[in-house]
Amino acid sequence: MAPAVRQRSTAARVALAVCAVIAFAGFIALGTWQVERRAWKLDLIARVDQRVHAPATTAPGRNEWPTVNAANDEYRHIRLAGTFLHDKETLVQASTKLGAGFWVLTPLRAADGTVVLVNRGFVPPEARERPARTAAEPQGEATVAGLLRLTEPKGGFLRTNDPAADRWFSRDVQAIAAARGLTNVAPYFIDAEAAPAQAGAATDAPAWPAAGLTVIAFPNSHLVYALTWYGLALMVLIAAWFVRRSENAANADTRHAQDARRD
Repeated sequence: MAPAVRQRSTAARVALAVCAVIAFAGFIALGTWQVERRAWKLDLIARVDQRVHAPATTAPGRNEWPTVNAANDEYRHIRLAGTFLHDKETLVQASTKLGAGFWVLTPLRAADGTVVLVNRGFVPPEARERPARTAAEPQGEATVAGLLRLTEPKGGFLRTNDPAADRWFSRDVQAIAAARGLTNVAPYFIDAEAAPAQAGAATDAPAWPAAGLTVIAFPNSHLVYALTWYGLALMVLIAAWFVRRSENAANADTRHAQDARRD
C-alpha cells in the first residue's frame, strides 16, 4: 500500500494562502512602481536633453536663486558675463575620460556684484599650478556659456571635503565660497562648455583647463527591475497552483483509501 500523504490543517492552508496573496500583491506593486519610475526617468532624460541642446539663456539672477532646483534647472544651458577672480580659484578632485586630476572652479563676479562659480574645466596633476597650464586665463570682462549645475554639499563618495586643508572632493558651492571669503554667491555653478575649435589649431593635446567634459548619464534599469518583480509574482502563482494540485491529489488518495477500507 502507498504511504498516505500528510494533509495540511485548515489553519496551515489559510496561512499559506494569506502569505501567497501578500507576496503576489507586493511583487505586483513593486513591478508597477518600477514601471512608473521608468516613465519618470524617460521623461527626465528627454527634458534634460532638451535643456542641454537649447540656446543659452541668461543665468538665474539673485531674485531667482531661491527657486532654483534640480527638477526645473539642472543642466540648463545658460550664459553669464563678468570678471574672473583667478586668485580665488579652487581645485576639486576629479576623474574624467582624460584621467584623474582636478576641476578648476573660478569665481566669476558679475556687474551687479553677485558671484557664480565656474568650472572652467579639467587639469591633470602636472597642470594644477596656474603657470603650468596651456590655456590663457580670461582677463577683464568675459562671457561664459555652459550648463547649470547644483551644489554638491559635504563631499564625494566616502570622502569628506576638508576646507582647512584645502582638499575638495565635491563642488560644494557654499563651503568653497566661505573658504575663499566670497559673498553674494549663487547656489549653483556653471560647467563651462568647450570653446569652438579654431581652424589650424593643434588637436593632439588639449589646452588646460579642458572644458566641456560634463557627463550626463541617468541609469535606467527600471524595466529589468519591473520584469524581475512581475516574474516573482508569476512564480508565486505557479507555486500556489502546485500546492493546490498536491492538496487535491492528497484528498483524492485519502478518499480512495477510505473507500478501500469500506470495501
